[in-house]
Parts: sequence; structure tokens; C-alpha cells
Amino acid sequence: MVDVSAKAVTARSATARGRVLLAAPAVAALRDGTVPKGDALAVARIAGIQAVKRTPDLIPLAHPIAVHGVELDLEVVDDGVDLTATVRTADRTGIEMEALTAVAVGALALIDMVKAVDKHARITDVRVTAKSGGRSGDWSE
Repeated sequence: MVDVSAKAVTARSATARGRVLLAAPAVAALRDGTVPKGDALAVARIAGIQAVKRTPDLIPLAHPIAVHGVELDLEVVDDGVDLTATVRTADRTGIEMEALTAVAVGALALIDMVKAVDKHARITDVRVTAKSGGRSGDWSE
């Protein structure tokens, strides 16, 4: 694990995005609120937020850092669901892995919720789209 003890504590944030590609019947079930297992978007949102707090347990060598805020938005689009997570902290190291974990686990939970309607759902395009704070400064795609 990298020693970050000499780094300054700074406000940091990271945003990650991803998509779950779904068949039309699954998109319709999400829009109509008729997913057999229940509120798929709410479950995915909570799963992603919970996952942020577990990132150091899931990713080897990730530092445990204080998470000060998490937003996980899910938008139903014509070919699936777009997920966007923004995570904030004031710490010595970045929070990109936490944002990526929120999107990935939220997407996994969404697939679990809709698998009875769409057995071919898939996760795609998970990536960091912006970060701020720290020595390397701000970045966005």
C-alpha cells in the first residue's frame, strides 16, 4: 500500500459513470414500475452507496478513507440505465475507486433486480469522468 501520510488533507471528489444495457421489455418494466422483484432503481442506488463504504474491503491496497458524501443517480434511457456517482471526502488520497465501485455495484444490483425480465443485461462503459482536489488537481473528460 502506498504511504500517503505526508500528503496534505484536501477536499476531493470523483465522478464515475456507467451503463446497464437492457432489452426493451426491461426498460418498459422500469418505467412502469412493474419489475417483479420491486423498485430496482432504489435497490441499485442503495447498493451503490453501501458499496462506497466497503471499497477498501473489495479493492486490494485501497486506502480506507472518510466518505463525506455520495450521490448515485440512475436514469432510465431507451436502451437501459445510465448510472452516475459522485463521491466526496477530505483526505490524503483520491476517491476515484469509491466512485467506480458505486457505479459497478449499483449496476450489478440493477441486473439482479431485472434478470427475470432480461437475462442478457450487461454492464458497459464504467469509467471515471471527473476528479477534483489533491496534488494533481482537477480533471474531467
